[in-house]
Amino acid sequence: MLELRPSCEHCAGALPPESVEARICSFECTFCAACAEGLLSNVCPNCGGGFVPRPVRPARNWKGGNYLGDYPARTVPKLRPVDLVAHAELVNSLQGLPPEKR
Repeated sequence: MLELRPSCEHCAGALPPESVEARICSFECTFCAACAEGLLSNVCPNCGGGFVPRPVRPARNWKGGNYLGDYPARTVPKLRPVDLVAHAELVNSLQGLPPEKR
């Protein structure tokens, strides 16, 4: 089950379950669109992968109990501010490789 983290791991900006601003990598590291696409240059500082928009889990039970009521979002933030100097080195080492080639 996808863990819906409540905030950006870098700037701590709110990312409620219905947010279309949430971005995740394949390990579910979660950042806001501004951090993921701007500051981090679409490079996850934790794994080097790229980001995609996080899916929105339905708030209402449309079918089979697959909704926030039965599968709530995480409430404890995971704050891991990025070391921007180290991240710049990571971005440079990737030499512009797109996420699917990393």
